[in-house]
Amino acid sequence: MNENSTDQFFKSTVLGHPSGLFVLFFTEMWERFSFYGMRSLLILFLTASFTDGGWEWTRENASALFGSYVGLVYLSTMLGGYFADKIIGFRWAVVVGALLMTLGHASMAIETQFSIYLGLVLLVFGNGFFKPNMTSIISEMYKDRPEKKDGAYTLFYMGVNAGAFFGILLCGYLGEKVGWSYGFGLAGIFMFFGMLQFWLSQNIFGDIGLKPTVESKAKSDALDTDKRNPFTKIELGVIFICSVLGLLWILNDPASKISGGSINIFGFLGENGNNIAIVTALVLFLILLVVRLLKYSQITREKLIAVTFFAFLTIFFWAIFEQSPNSLTIFANDYTNRILDGNWSTFFLIINSLITVVPLAIITWVLYSLFKQTFKSYTLASIILSTSFVIVWTIAIWMLIKDFYSAGYLTLSDATLNRLKIDKVTEAITEVPATWFSTLNSLFIISLAPLFSKWWESKYNPSANMKYGIGMFLLALGMACVAFGAMGIEPGAKTASVSMIWLILVYLFHTMGELCISPVGLSYVSKLVPARMIAFMFGVWYLAVAIGMKGAGKFGENIDAIANEHGLSYFFWMLAIISIIVGLFSIVMSPVIKKLMHGVR
Repeated sequence: MNENSTDQFFKSTVLGHPSGLFVLFFTEMWERFSFYGMRSLLILFLTASFTDGGWEWTRENASALFGSYVGLVYLSTMLGGYFADKIIGFRWAVVVGALLMTLGHASMAIETQFSIYLGLVLLVFGNGFFKPNMTSIISEMYKDRPEKKDGAYTLFYMGVNAGAFFGILLCGYLGEKVGWSYGFGLAGIFMFFGMLQFWLSQNIFGDIGLKPTVESKAKSDALDTDKRNPFTKIELGVIFICSVLGLLWILNDPASKISGGSINIFGFLGENGNNIAIVTALVLFLILLVVRLLKYSQITREKLIAVTFFAFLTIFFWAIFEQSPNSLTIFANDYTNRILDGNWSTFFLIINSLITVVPLAIITWVLYSLFKQTFKSYTLASIILSTSFVIVWTIAIWMLIKDFYSAGYLTLSDATLNRLKIDKVTEAITEVPATWFSTLNSLFIISLAPLFSKWWESKYNPSANMKYGIGMFLLALGMACVAFGAMGIEPGAKTASVSMIWLILVYLFHTMGELCISPVGLSYVSKLVPARMIAFMFGVWYLAVAIGMKGAGKFGENIDAIANEHGLSYFFWMLAIISIIVGLFSIVMSPVIKKLMHGVR
């Protein structure tokens, strides 16, 4: 039997899948915990007043930095993927990425100007090494069991959303209620736990993800029978120019705003130097893309054009969807009535307790099932993983006790309050954290994903264009809800007291839109793109996502300028209208794209 055969991994199973899948499940869960936990706090920390421990930045500057950060996270995946494939292997890439992210979160917890910037840089490179290589290990593990792969990715996706949910819930709570450094630091602690348990359990993957050797490269080359169409020196030169201009722009954009113009790499190009640089990069890239497409046969070329079309739509989706940690979090913090009393206070405390305890109990049961298979062979890794769960249970229970005490439903002595590090309150109050609303995305995904999966498997499964159209319409509906809720806010107002229901509806509709679009895009890249082009087109796809992320920051930068002149509602109506236009464009183009796809569904 081949040492890496599928049969080897299925000798030890949990829920019908290899135990190794659940090692990846928990590693990814803690990584997403750290990523989303920190991300939920970044805008709030940057815009908070000095007295509240923040930096008191303008929303424009905070959004500029946020957009560049999340954009660079996706661009860095191309670098991490290259190093993993060619030099260090998937496993070392995951460990290096996790270590860099651990150091990044620790650096941010120090909260000095230098440490925050250093932390963001480490997080960008850490995500780049980590993000693309976890799924690569799963793909290898299931290469001879394709019928099990969908189920594996579903379970893995649950780990992603569980991590995002608890990261935002707990890091967000500590950051807002206790101190920013506690939220940033907690994210790093769980990334460290995830790294340790992965490293100590790595033998469970056999030879998958090891550092490439001469023999393994030769074997891979022998299996690759596709005809090559290498880049010319001129094309490589254009790629280099585009990369340098794009990277300098994404760094210079926030730097020039934050420094008030004293730092401006493109200042020699005049007042519009930043715009000239990025437009030049995009024009050169589009020319390169056209030149590359013309080198392929008609069928291949048309399929690649279809992928490029979906990548274009993806830019707008992420630019609007990623208002969640940006303008929507600002709306939750400054313009939403988050104070509850009476029956609403009781209702929230019960619901919050259920959505905290029930998912955590289910994941703890999965952990126990894994331990039954792996504890003897990977004892230290199991102890470290169980320690992380003891900590997360402790913080979750402490959070719930604090909330019930603050709301007046629980009486605690002064000695108990001191032991639990809970501040004494004289007036009962229930205040929903601004970051809490972001947890709804993960909660709705876990609840609604099975329903959408059934829809896609039915005879009513819509075309790719229709899915994009529906997804964009749902984004528009979400933005229309918050726009309607904000209609009473006067232009220039810095605070308001809008009902929470509008934000809840936003996250419901946006999650439904995400389920229509997010899983579809990468699926069509793999279906439509020839193997010899897959790396380049995945690069194009992640470039589109990165542009969308930066676009989210650019939208967020303008929230104050638009709100001061026309009102906050106008800003969200603009995003709703853009979503509708993109959705209609996708549907109108259905016949054209269907022809270009040549029967691929």
